[in-house]
Amino acid sequence: MEYRRLGSSGLQVSALSLGSWLTFGKQISDNIAEKLMIAAYDKGVNFFDNAEIYARGQSEIVMGKILKKLDWDRSTYLVSSKVYFGSGGRLPNQTGLSRKHVTEACHAALKRLQVEYIDLFFCHRPDKHTPIEETVRTMNDLITQGKIFYWGTSEWSASEIMEAHLVANRLGLIGPTMEQPQYNMFHREKLENEFLMLFKNFGLGTTIWSPLASGVLTGKYLDEFPEGTRLGMKGLEWLKENSLTPERLDKVRALKKLADEVGISLPKFAIAWCLKNQNVSTVILGASKVHHLEETLETVDDLEKMTPDVMEQVEKILGNKPVLPPF
Repeated sequence: MEYRRLGSSGLQVSALSLGSWLTFGKQISDNIAEKLMIAAYDKGVNFFDNAEIYARGQSEIVMGKILKKLDWDRSTYLVSSKVYFGSGGRLPNQTGLSRKHVTEACHAALKRLQVEYIDLFFCHRPDKHTPIEETVRTMNDLITQGKIFYWGTSEWSASEIMEAHLVANRLGLIGPTMEQPQYNMFHREKLENEFLMLFKNFGLGTTIWSPLASGVLTGKYLDEFPEGTRLGMKGLEWLKENSLTPERLDKVRALKKLADEVGISLPKFAIAWCLKNQNVSTVILGASKVHHLEETLETVDDLEKMTPDVMEQVEKILGNKPVLPPF
């Protein structure tokens, strides 16, 4: 396994990590979840990603039980949670980034995960109704109290992250260390354009999600629609509609042909492409089958195959390289 610093922090995170969105406590059994975590840990993965909203808190409960049972040395792994959406309640103060909800969500996540501290705590979305100073102060307080070690954002804009840093600097508080954006061959603008000044000025780390574009970049949707997949899950019709366009599938066919020529499976090819970006700290993998996870965890061994020539051929197929503003 390769390890990378989380932005400019001193924390080392495995280049590949395991996420629980849509799987733990929902799509897969607890037994499979345990096998996935063991397979990841045995391959050197040290970061396990979670959130209060995943399976309405059940995802963290499942992960917590597994961590308790396996009893790994706490210094050998990182666990995260995210706050904003709540764990199911919709009454006032049960969602958002107010001091009350952020603090209560942290305490609830600690209990569900059965850990004494959370390594990475994310603001899952920006909160337009809470002053950014209130959220920054609360995160700083949680760090001071030893309940979290690093805080960050997820799906925030560059301007929102910049504001959080400016507030933190003005008040002498700790700003966000990392952002968790979607990043894959079809979703590139934030990481390759919008965030460039954040990388340069603040050393922002990234824990990117959906490297396979919700499974589209595995190639499994090129023929008949398979059963039991993420895009077939109830409630994700919007994701299916946005993901499976004819133009996108044509590009996937061309990418698969190139991956075959290089000698890498399409999923590993897509993940390796993400890892080639120097601003990616870790790629979060999602899996419902152990053998699929074991395959993608081998991606770090194939990075050398992603030569400049191969990367250029990918650009020609995609035709979506972000246009950078003149500096």
